[in-house]
Amino acid sequence: MTQMQARFLALWSRSGGIQAEQVYVDLARYYAEPARHYHTLHHVRRCLRDLDWARSAIPDTDAVELALWCHDVIYIPGAADNEQRSAEWLRYWARDRIAATERVAGMILYTSHAGVPASLAGQFTADIDLAVLGCARARFRQNGAHLRAERPDLDALAYDAAERAFLRALLARPRIYQTDLFHARYEARARRNLAWRLAQPTPFWASSSFRDIPL
Repeated sequence: MTQMQARFLALWSRSGGIQAEQVYVDLARYYAEPARHYHTLHHVRRCLRDLDWARSAIPDTDAVELALWCHDVIYIPGAADNEQRSAEWLRYWARDRIAATERVAGMILYTSHAGVPASLAGQFTADIDLAVLGCARARFRQNGAHLRAERPDLDALAYDAAERAFLRALLARPRIYQTDLFHARYEARARRNLAWRLAQPTPFWASSSFRDIPL
């Protein structure tokens, strides 16, 4: 049993869930879909590292962690309702046993980043999901390549336009990160990364030189 699996089983069980091993098998199966390059368990692992770093400041930590585990479990490239589908996946497996199900489902929806979460726990969930924007430039470039690889349905120009629109919207916000902790740690570098990406005349992920950086 891996550390990731053991961690999920413990979280699911203490949250009140049943059939923890079956749930993990289903969750891992989705995250391992061959079309995925970014929305994998590697992304969840990175989220958990940020969660652990900020744990003492996060309210309702188990609910936030459960939301992070589940927030990308359903990922259909180009679909507008992946977060909603992921929340439904949680509801299906929770079987009315997990008291925090609806609270966690709400946090999953916040990872669509359509607005500012109403709760502090929701703000931490969204901030942790976006923390990758504030990583080192090499990692930022690699993540861009992995995200691009998940959208073979779009040609280069269409993908570039969609990516730029999303990044410009983030940059236009007064704050990318709502919590003071993540704002202090990631805001400046995230803004530099986004500004750098938007300044590129051609899609940077056209080069394969940075795609094999270890996760």
